[in-house]
This record gives sequence, structure tokens and C-alpha cells, in this order.
Amino acid sequence: MRTVDEHLAKLLDLIGPLQPYDQPLLESLGLPLVDDVVSPIDLPRFTNSAMDGYAVRAADVQGANREFPVTLPVVGEQAAGSSTPTALTSKTAVKIMTGAPIPSGADTVVPIELTDGGDADVQIFQARRAGENVRPAGEDVAAGEIVAEAGTVLGAREVGLLASLGFARLRARPRPRVVVLSTGSELREPGARLDYDSIYDGNSYMLAACARAAGAIAYRVGITSDDPREFADVLNDQLVRADLVVTSGGISKGAYDVVKAALTDVGTVEFAEVAMQPGKPQGFGTVGEEKTPIVTLPGNPVSSYVSFEVFVLPMLRRMMGKLPYRRPLVQATMTEEIRSPSGRRQYLRGWFEVSSRGARVTPVSGPGSHLVAGLSRANCLVVVDEDETALHVGDTAKVLVLDRDF
Repeated sequence: MRTVDEHLAKLLDLIGPLQPYDQPLLESLGLPLVDDVVSPIDLPRFTNSAMDGYAVRAADVQGANREFPVTLPVVGEQAAGSSTPTALTSKTAVKIMTGAPIPSGADTVVPIELTDGGDADVQIFQARRAGENVRPAGEDVAAGEIVAEAGTVLGAREVGLLASLGFARLRARPRPRVVVLSTGSELREPGARLDYDSIYDGNSYMLAACARAAGAIAYRVGITSDDPREFADVLNDQLVRADLVVTSGGISKGAYDVVKAALTDVGTVEFAEVAMQPGKPQGFGTVGEEKTPIVTLPGNPVSSYVSFEVFVLPMLRRMMGKLPYRRPLVQATMTEEIRSPSGRRQYLRGWFEVSSRGARVTPVSGPGSHLVAGLSRANCLVVVDEDETALHVGDTAKVLVLDRDF
């Protein structure tokens, strides 16, 4: 059997980063920048007031206190966004609002609460030093400065900064469009009536949710039956909107394995057994005139989820230009003993937590690949390597912590 690392290497070779283009700023959230972003302006753009109060010269209010206030004539008013340039002469004051430009000649702002709030004249009750409550132009960002390097994944804070600098669009790689297909004549849509031998389709919803959580655009397609021709027709119809196709089910060795039957004769699709548990049967290749990548996952829900986490998630991150491709492993102490078959890399569901005693992991549910409720109660996967057959209480385990940004 092929190792997990060998199989992942083949999948990553199948695809490359998507071509970047200019995208609306908010649509770039969660995507990595392709180029360094250079600020076109200073931030603040002009020297402005940090307080509501009075712009004055610090030298004119020296010695001011409540017993002996300094009285200055108010010669103007500056409001944010509705001001004209103002100059200040010696021993005068300008009433000013937060964010408004500092008048020429002023070097400090006296907060309104340290004055009598006068309009014609103002009494200053406390001396100020030059520069107090003044935000200098370029204090935060200078024009020409690199504010975000290539590869930076845009979060809310970066979006706020770039919007403040006037960027409406940014060059980033697009979100991959992922078409998700479930196969099986036994499957029914949630909410539909079940026959005695039918089940609800959870896989396509789970995989579409996984793709969205990874930052991709997911298109969940309705269920296809075990008829290879029907599957092929649906697949061909969906290729126009797919950067990647992900299927679940129909790739084992049964008589009704529709995906394998439909794609075996397509020269670039190959099926293999990977030395892992769960998730041994796997398939990948390209389909259609545009050679759209396709990854075929096993049908048991835990196998399908683990396979997405191990194989598809790194592919999506590569397509978006995100590094690293693989979720980092962390270490934790086992609280219970677990066993694993020799020669296969096992991914066991677990609960990871950090306390004053360090990081600990506890197995959740059994190893069965159909135990989807147990999967929903886990927040990590315990990785047991091919040459390990057991982990004992107190042993250090390698853990993939799920649902964590990386």
C-alpha cells in the first residue's frame, strides 16, 4: 500500500496555486496577499486632535490652574470633515473636535473638561505640554511603507488597515470552487422520507462544510445513484464551475462502486489503497476537457472526514497559496491507552485540552468509521504512526487539533 505522505505528495502535484486577480477588499478576507502592499498615504493623513477641546500654543497656557486660569479669545472652530485650514496666532485658541486638523501655529490641545467650555473666550484650568493630545501625520503609517507583506492572510484587522489606506481592491488568489458529490442509491436528502434500507446523506453536507471552513466556495450537488452513467452525466454538468471535485463513496471493491466504475476508464484517474485507518481506499486524477482535478474519498463518514482533513485540506490551501499546507502536529499526554494496527497510520478521534498540568488528549468514541456522533464530539485526531501499535497512559501523542486556524 501507498503511504499517507506518498499519496499526499501525488495530490499536491496534481494542482497548483490558482491565478491571482484583483478582488474586492472584503472578499479578500481569509486569503493571502500575492504582493507586498505599500501605503500610498500617511496615516494619520494630517496632524489632528485626539480630543474634543481647544487647540492652543503650550507656551500660552503655562502656569494655568483652577485658581489662576489663563483666559484666551476663541478665534475659530475646527470640526472633523467640515473644516477649512485655520491658522492660530499667539495667545488665542481654536475650539476643536476629535479628528479635526490641528490649526497651523498650535502645538497642543487642552481637553474640554479642563476648561470652562467657553465660545467667545475660554478659561484654561491646567497647563499642557507641546504635543499633548496631538496625533502627528504619519505617526501610524508613513507613505511608501510596506504595511502587509506578500503571503499575509487577511484578517479583520488587516482589512481595517487597508480600507483606512484607501484600498478598495487587492490582488489575491481566488477561493477554490469545490463541487461535492455523494453517491449511493441508499441515500436520501435530509427531511425526506426514509425507506427501511435508506439513510440520510450526511457526507456531502459535512464535506461542503469542511470546504467552506477551509476558505473555499462549496457547491453541494444532489445525490447520485449507483448508476455509472448517471454519475458521469452529473459530473460532466458540474465541471464548468469546479476548480476541484470531491466525491464520497463508490470507490471500494463492491459490485456497486459507481465512482470507480465510471472513472476507471478515464485514463488520468487512478485508485489506490493507502496505509491509513480510516480511509484506506482513495482515488484521484483529472476529468473533462479542462483536466479538472478530482479526489474520490471513501463513503463511511469518519473515513470521508479524515481523508478530507489529511488530503483535501492541504490541496485547498495550496490552491489559495496558504502556507503551511498541512495542519501542524502538536504534542499531548495520553490519558487512556489506545492500540493501533501495525503498518498503518491511524487517526483516532480525541478530545484535546490544555490545563495547568499541560496538554492532554483523551480518546473519544470507538475506532469504527461509521461512528459519526463520536466524530462530532471530538476536537482533534490522535495520529498513531505506522510503526506504533499502542500508546499508553502518560505517553506523548501527536495530535491534529481541529477547527483551529493555522
